[in-house]
Order: sequence, then structure tokens, then C-alpha cells
Amino acid sequence: MLVNEGRVKSIFDHLGGGREWGLDSIGSYQYFSFYQDMVRKKAQGELPVGDIIDFLKAAKAPYTVYLTNKFVCNLDLRAVLKIHQEQNNQMTAVFKRAAANRIAPDDHILTLKKDGTVKHVKEFRKMSSKTEVYNLSLGVFIVNTEWLIEQLQNSQTLSLEEFLFNSLPQIKSSTYEYTGYVSNIYDLPSYYQANLDMLNSENYNSLLFSSHKVITRTKNEVATYFSIASDVQNSQIATGCVIKGKVANSLISRRTLVDNGAVVDHAIIMGSTKIGAKSQIRYALVDKDVTIDPGVKIIGQPDNLLVVKKNEHITANIHGGK
Repeated sequence: MLVNEGRVKSIFDHLGGGREWGLDSIGSYQYFSFYQDMVRKKAQGELPVGDIIDFLKAAKAPYTVYLTNKFVCNLDLRAVLKIHQEQNNQMTAVFKRAAANRIAPDDHILTLKKDGTVKHVKEFRKMSSKTEVYNLSLGVFIVNTEWLIEQLQNSQTLSLEEFLFNSLPQIKSSTYEYTGYVSNIYDLPSYYQANLDMLNSENYNSLLFSSHKVITRTKNEVATYFSIASDVQNSQIATGCVIKGKVANSLISRRTLVDNGAVVDHAIIMGSTKIGAKSQIRYALVDKDVTIDPGVKIIGQPDNLLVVKKNEHITANIHGGK
């Protein structure tokens, strides 16, 4: 596990004791914190990949998997490895056919030859030709480790990811098309949309209930209480909540209160939030441990989402957009 110094607390908060992932025994995991050194060396114009080379040599694994962290999907790496081994190439890249509105300007697009190999790679913002769908790289690569070590030792690259993309058209490479659900999270609207995508049962089941489990911490709580006056439509509500108002097209996290007469619509509400009576929240993202006073309105727009930060106490109306 490569640890970014600025994200250590978030990682440990999520892992907890590590039992759910089989990380609670001696020798079940290792932490590598050379990410900070890589950033420092890159800023100084030095080659930052020396530590990576040392790690790859020590691992002694025949294959190396490289993954970026912005795409959410349920990918079977064993299936990708099988293609990689069958085609006997140095590298295999995973892509997804995606519409332009689901692609970030700095995402990489693969142009493929008839045999499925990569002709060239370009950032989306540099694509001159327009089409309905693009071969969007998911930033997932399986590489022959010996070849990778040799190439990195002889390269002047400042970025492992940059090296992999540049190498794709120049070597024996394969591609693997992923056809399941993918969410590309690169800004606030894409994060918001990724959450709302889970209201679609096809997306939800593809991501979370395929043959490959998504493992997280167990949290046993009381069931959510719905009063006789509550009205819930097309929403997901976690355990431990109290719902007395109206919730539509929204996702509500654990231990949240939606009081009498309150309306939550097209919103994402994080845990332990208290939404007062007759208040309204529309097109907004509310972080955890927020208190919203009775009658307060937080009204965003589809193209102008509002964000309420963690631990805030909202006492006055907030409006965004038109």
C-alpha cells in the first residue's frame, strides 16, 4: 500500500482494525511511504522512480498492476491478467467506451488498431476528431515486471503513469475493454453524479453486487425509522436514521434526522446530519455532523451545486444559481 502523507488519517479511519480485509494479522500488509520522496524529487527535477525500481525488485512478482484512483468500478483483474498472458505482450491497458460528458480534459483516450492494439494515446482536450464515444483509459495496466524494471532503469521519466501511456503505442501491448459500470470522479459535479448513479438499480448491482465483492467495515445499527408522515421516493437511506419528512432522488447516510415537514430532494447527505422541521435541501451535498435549523432553505441548481462543510451549523438560507 502506497501511503500519501496527507491522507494517512483518512486511510486509517477507513481501515480500522483491518479485520474485514484480512489485514489484522502479522505480515498481512506492508506500508510504503515513498510517495513523498517521489513528489520532492520530481519538484527538484530528479528522477523519482528509483524507489519504485527497488520495490519492484524486492517484490519478485512476475507481473505488476498499476491503478489510478479516480475511477470507480468493479474490475476483475484476473480476467485482465488472463488476456495479458494469452497475448504474451509486455503490457495490457484497460479501457471503457465512454461519452464525452463523462470524460475529464486530462483523461487519456486510446485510439486502437483493427487488431486491438494501441495506435496512439492523447489527452481528451487534445483530441481533434469528435465522436459519440471514446476509448477512455481507466488508468489500469498489467505489466511484465522484468520489462518494467529494465525500462525504468533506462528512462528519464518523471512519472510512472506518463511512462506507461507513452509506451503503449511503441511496444507489444494488449487492451482489455471493461463493459461494466464506471464512474469517473474528477470534480464536484462528477462526484455528485456518481452518487446519484447508485439510484439506478442496474448501476448499483453492477458496482456492488457482481461476482466480486466490495468489502467494507461492518456497522451494525438499528433499522431506520420512517414515521407515518414520511414520504420517500427513489432514494437510498442507510441504517440508524429517523425520517419524518420527504426524501426524493437522494442518498442519506447513517444516523441522519429528517424532521417533520422537511424536504430533501436531489441531495447527498453524509452521516449524523440533523435536518430541522420544514427545512428544504435541494441540489446540495451536506457533509457529516451538520445541523440545519428548522425552516432553513439550502437551494442549489443542477448546474450550481451547493456544498455544506463538515460540522457546520446552518441558521440562514443559502441559495445558489438563478
